[in-house]
Amino acid sequence: MFLSRRGAHRELFLLLLAMWIAAPLGATTLIRAGLDELAARSERVVLGEVIDAVSYWNQDKTFILTDVRIATAETIKGKAKGELTLTLLGGRVGDLTTLIVGGAELIPGRSYVLFLSPEKLAGAKQSLTVPDHCQGVFEVTLKGRELRAASQANRHPLVPDRSGRVEAPGGVEGFPLDTLLESLRNTVKRQEVQR
Repeated sequence: MFLSRRGAHRELFLLLLAMWIAAPLGATTLIRAGLDELAARSERVVLGEVIDAVSYWNQDKTFILTDVRIATAETIKGKAKGELTLTLLGGRVGDLTTLIVGGAELIPGRSYVLFLSPEKLAGAKQSLTVPDHCQGVFEVTLKGRELRAASQANRHPLVPDRSGRVEAPGGVEGFPLDTLLESLRNTVKRQEVQR
């Protein structure tokens, strides 16, 4: 195909522009995960309220981590009674804040459905965390007279899953909390039988 010099420059410019725009997006997007997938790759699934959060430097003083204490109201998968502590990447120490784009955001006093597993984090020992970042956190809120749970992934672009879906499970409105919990209980039972 013959292109004029002007056409070639234009196409090169458009290609470079597309690469420049796509580069930051690739670093902040996640492949969409459904409820079955989130439950299958999580060691624990809990409903709980955040008691408090404390940020600190890791042992090597190279990264900020945040320990979050959760009062569990219900354990759907795994073992978790009373309180548990999970660790998230990022946080604030003094005047310095480390923000993880697409990371889980847990606020004291609020309730969440959380998908948790142990992982080694940025210079820290094995810690219980939310490995799927914002996809592993469903915020529980009161809308009208109904408790609903919506994925924090609604705030971030998701790469399509194998079937081409890009919307977080439950969409922007989320699920009625009872419906989500019942669905997760059934999913976990089914997955345990299949093992």
